[in-house]
Amino acid sequence: MAELRKLGNTEYQITPIGFGTWAIGGDWAFGWGQQDDAESLAAIRHGLDLGINWIDTAAIYGLGHAEEVVARALEELGSSRRPYVFTKCSLVWDAKGSVSHSLKRQSIRRECEASLRRLRTDRIDLYQVHWPAQPGSPPDVPVPDLEEGWGAMAELQREGKVRYIGVSNFSVAQMERARRIAPISSLQPPYSMLMPGIEQEVLPYCRRHHIGVIVYSPMHSGLLTGSFSRQRVASLAPGDWRRNSPSFQEPALSRALELVEVLRRIGRRHGRTPGEVAIAWTLRLPEVTGAIVGARRPQQVDGFIGAMDFRLTGAELREIEQAQPEPVGLI
Repeated sequence: MAELRKLGNTEYQITPIGFGTWAIGGDWAFGWGQQDDAESLAAIRHGLDLGINWIDTAAIYGLGHAEEVVARALEELGSSRRPYVFTKCSLVWDAKGSVSHSLKRQSIRRECEASLRRLRTDRIDLYQVHWPAQPGSPPDVPVPDLEEGWGAMAELQREGKVRYIGVSNFSVAQMERARRIAPISSLQPPYSMLMPGIEQEVLPYCRRHHIGVIVYSPMHSGLLTGSFSRQRVASLAPGDWRRNSPSFQEPALSRALELVEVLRRIGRRHGRTPGEVAIAWTLRLPEVTGAIVGARRPQQVDGFIGAMDFRLTGAELREIEQAQPEPVGLI
């Protein structure tokens, strides 16, 4: 049984790994291509059978579809085995599937009601603002509605529609603005060997203010799993967003694949996969409460679940540090 970790100022004791549902949303603008719901359900069940006790999803994943799949999984499990369910708001879409961003009070309240319906529940365990601004915006873009949006989140918490509230992809300055209105329970930032930027300011800030940190893309959207090659990248499905990601293009791709060989070498010493080494690296810091790891099929869970209780030695951490390429700016 993996150790449980307290999430920020919540009462939740969570496993070091949570089940991520970005990839099971199916085919949409930022999707991973076509997905079989039966395999998604089997993957969720398998992850929970192996000890994972929380699921992270978002309204935008598959334009609501991932939340619906999670609801089906929860119904199959029954109340006695129900994991914590975390979801997100601020990205909305229209009838044509065009995605936009809103932190307006009424928009967030509508999103919450829609997520409650899709998840078939009367309360969300952790509700997070997905992005402070439109994804892809410069980090210093003005966010005039941040206080309005976070105020709406605090209202939902007071009303009991959500148990705790958190943020995702926020900077220190943005978290500081939000904290003036209501406490932040958690932050969800990207973090991997290829994107270590949160170590400088974000993690120390979260430590000082008792904000839990659940990182996403610890295997850098699959690139550090050990299953990628240049040929596989070239054959990604047309609907897979990674085809256009800078991380999956040269020269970043070759540098990442070289790093994977180091992870593979370390993993062999312990009977672990490169992906488990990559996840364990993100979990080495006490500020990181947990890592969100997605799976589209049950067997993918088997390739990362060992990271729950795997710890790297100091020598192995130095070995990885020597092999890390220059950080990439985008996943």
